[in-house]
Amino acid sequence: MHRTRRLPKLAPALALTALVAGTGVAGLTQAMNPAFAAAPVEGGYVSLVEEVSPAVVTIEVTKTQGAQSARSQLPEDFPFEEFERRFGFRLPNGDEDDAPRREARGAGTGFIISGDGRIVTNAHVIEDADRVEVTLTDGRSLEAEVIGMDRATDVALIQIEADALPTLAFGTSGALKVGQNVIAVGNPFGLGNSVTTGIISALGRDLRAGPFDDFIQTDAAINRGNSGGPLLNPEGEVIGMNTAIISPTGGSIGLGFAVPSEMVQEIVADLSDDGTVSRGWLGVQIAPVSADVVAALGLEDGSGTLVETVMSGTPAEDAGLRDGDIITHVNGEAVDGPRGLTRAIAGDQPGADVSIELIRRGQSMTLDVTLGERSVDEPA
Repeated sequence: MHRTRRLPKLAPALALTALVAGTGVAGLTQAMNPAFAAAPVEGGYVSLVEEVSPAVVTIEVTKTQGAQSARSQLPEDFPFEEFERRFGFRLPNGDEDDAPRREARGAGTGFIISGDGRIVTNAHVIEDADRVEVTLTDGRSLEAEVIGMDRATDVALIQIEADALPTLAFGTSGALKVGQNVIAVGNPFGLGNSVTTGIISALGRDLRAGPFDDFIQTDAAINRGNSGGPLLNPEGEVIGMNTAIISPTGGSIGLGFAVPSEMVQEIVADLSDDGTVSRGWLGVQIAPVSADVVAALGLEDGSGTLVETVMSGTPAEDAGLRDGDIITHVNGEAVDGPRGLTRAIAGDQPGADVSIELIRRGQSMTLDVTLGERSVDEPA
């Protein structure tokens, strides 16, 4: 994401290189870096690093694509016929035979979660790749199969053919506290496994990268190539997956972000079945409850979520929801703003029956809704 005046930017920790046939190497980089720096304990983390490092892998991806043709980069109203008549030169039209081929390569990180070769990484690391190759710490390089990915949470699951591999175990991210020590392991700039330490700087960060943002923020150093690597607690358990940084340059400035381990586990379990993630869907456009609405309805506070629009032909319409309703609870659990409602609904499977408590014109009521299936771009 490019911004003026060199403001901080959010970037994926994925380093790319473009190779164009016959033209040599051209730099093509995309950075989305997770960072982590846990304060050391007495004696450091030597034993811990020796134990966990073999389960952290380097992931290299290759994608071959056609370059843009000259025609595709000109305005639609460009006088192609006149140009060709006057100069005797025909602009390529972008067909496969006309456009040169380009090989893009990228590098990231992953960690092994099963002895038979299942590996977790970021979706943006392996998205659209023609080939995914995993390099283990013992030097072996193996081609990986993509089992599935979920762009909404940036979680992916891949598989290599191997046995008796070292693995990492998931810890509990829900019990984390700001100030706790953490350790990050990854593959910055393609150098191979590197370790950084730091603390948890904040929890529940929303970077507006997707509807399910709930990032762990850390000050541990993360750079290009770290995406998909584990964020560990001092016991060596995975409490997050390094995914992004905010930086004006693409390098670490101590603002790194990781997907919480409990979210990663849920997505991985869903991907393991059929390579896809199914989420419930209500069919409403939603917004925070404003101070004006609180005052107009005499509410105690702005908790809950305002239904701005009930979309036609949706589960919400079938259940009787209306524009202006304020949803306060789903299945008895309080709804904390629009993100809270989106997560609560998406956390159930399509076809599930849920109970929704709401306030309509100052009156409390409960509706039962049978959820539909959410697509990637749809709201709650």
